Amino acid sequence: MRNEEVVLAAKRNAAVQAAALVTGGMKVGLGTGSTTAFALEELGRRIREEGLSIVGTPTSSSAELLARKFGIPTAPLEVLLSLDVALDGADEVDPNLNLIKGRGAAHTREKIVARQADRFVVLVDDSKMVDRLGTLMPVPVEVVPMAAGVVEREISRLGGIPELRMGLRKDGPVVTDQGFWIIDARFGAIDDVEALNLALLGIPGVLDHGIFLGMATDVLVGSADGAVRRMSR
Repeated sequence: MRNEEVVLAAKRNAAVQAAALVTGGMKVGLGTGSTTAFALEELGRRIREEGLSIVGTPTSSSAELLARKFGIPTAPLEVLLSLDVALDGADEVDPNLNLIKGRGAAHTREKIVARQADRFVVLVDDSKMVDRLGTLMPVPVEVVPMAAGVVEREISRLGGIPELRMGLRKDGPVVTDQGFWIIDARFGAIDDVEALNLALLGIPGVLDHGIFLGMATDVLVGSADGAVRRMSR
C-alpha cells in the first residue's frame, strides 16, 4: 500500500467511527476537509440504508455541497442554535487535545459551530498528533484584506513568519466564505499557546485564527490497519 493510500485508509477509519457516534434525531455540525468528507459520506450512507434521521449545519460552502451530494438535510446555525455533536478534522492535535485547524480556510465558522455543540469530535489520522502545536503546521489567521500588511507586521513582532495564502488555481489570495484573506503564521513549536491565542485575537483586523483551545471533547485517531484510538477530555 502506498503512503498516500495508508493516510487515506487511516482517515476513513477515523471518519467511520466518528459517524457511528451520531444517532437519530441529532443536530450535527458538519466540518470541512478531506477527513470529515469521509464522515459525511458515511452519514449519507446511513441515511439511505438505515433510515437515520438527522439535520446538519455545514461549516463552509464546500461542506454544504458535500452534504447535498450525500443527501444530508441541512439547516443554518441561526435556526438550530445548539447542536448535539460537531464532527471535524484537524491539522495538528497536542496531548491536551488542543488543535490547529484551518488548512481549508474554514476555521472561523468551524470554531463557531464547535462551540455550540455538546460534543466536539475531532477525527484525524495518526500523522496529525504532535507534542506541541506549531511543530508541523502554521497557524492560519483570517484577516480583513485592507489590514493584511499590518497583521503581517504584528505577527512578525510576535516571532512568527507570516505568509499570505495564495490560490492554487486562481490568481490572488485565497478568499474565505466571509470574504476575508488568510495569513499563515509559522511559529515553530509553540511554547505558550494560550498567550499566542490572546495576542493574535488582539490584533486589529484579525477575525479569528486556527488555534482551538479546550474545545475538543473527543479525538479519534485512525490508523491504516483499522485501529482507531479514542482520546477524551
